[in-house]
Amino acid sequence: MTEPTSEHASQRDGERDGNVRALARGLTVLQAINRGGALTMMQISRAAAIPYPTANRIVATLTECGMIEREPARKRYRPTALVQSLSSGWHDDDALIGLCRPAIEDLTRQLLWPISLSMRVGSLMMVRDSTHQMTSLTLHNYAPGYTLPLVECASGKAWLAWADPQELELILNGLGAQDGPAERMARMLLRDGTMLAQIRRQGYATQARNVYTATPGKTSSIAVPLFRGGKVAGALSLIFFASAMPMRDAEARYAEVLRQKAASVSASLDAPPDARLG
Repeated sequence: MTEPTSEHASQRDGERDGNVRALARGLTVLQAINRGGALTMMQISRAAAIPYPTANRIVATLTECGMIEREPARKRYRPTALVQSLSSGWHDDDALIGLCRPAIEDLTRQLLWPISLSMRVGSLMMVRDSTHQMTSLTLHNYAPGYTLPLVECASGKAWLAWADPQELELILNGLGAQDGPAERMARMLLRDGTMLAQIRRQGYATQARNVYTATPGKTSSIAVPLFRGGKVAGALSLIFFASAMPMRDAEARYAEVLRQKAASVSASLDAPPDARLG
């Protein structure tokens, strides 16, 4: 049997790296389209941070696979129902979502601003429920499934600040394996632990002028963690117009109210099912 030469081994390694990179880019494009709803090719290229010709090839492949489609009347691409098949093996946390719904509705009635419940999915925070439809003080309805980079949103910072060391290490290793702008920013902010320590001291996280939203720079957020069995299980975020007030005023008005509501939900999560609130 002929032993593989170093040249052949190097070629295989190069093909493997190329395949991994292509897959990663394809998933990034699919996430961008799923998050944006309906995007032009240029918007896809920018959102995924990849060259336009590369985005064009990936979009063509995803269209052939039936994952996305071009809108009939516009040069925009949107996800198809087939995308839902990717989540068929992932089960909703019904208890957490069910307990949070009355809580986030109550907060919106009290504070008027929309509230989101988010949970970590890999290196992203995913919206699982929100009250954007309950109030006029919103610029976009963020439906369940919308994702944001972990360190570029208040909910992600809140999650990371209370993650157990092993989980945090896994997250950091995952961020280190990616090289997008959000991942580079995450590595820079998390390298010494100062930011997470400050969040733990104050009991909440903030994000001024959210970048990765449907209206970049126009909203800011405050988030608090939710716990189950002593471990962080999600986060509640209040989203307000950045032009409406400085962050320090929003913190003074809303942070403690959010913390109290999150504490109530967390206590209910740890209670026996027949003793839970809501």
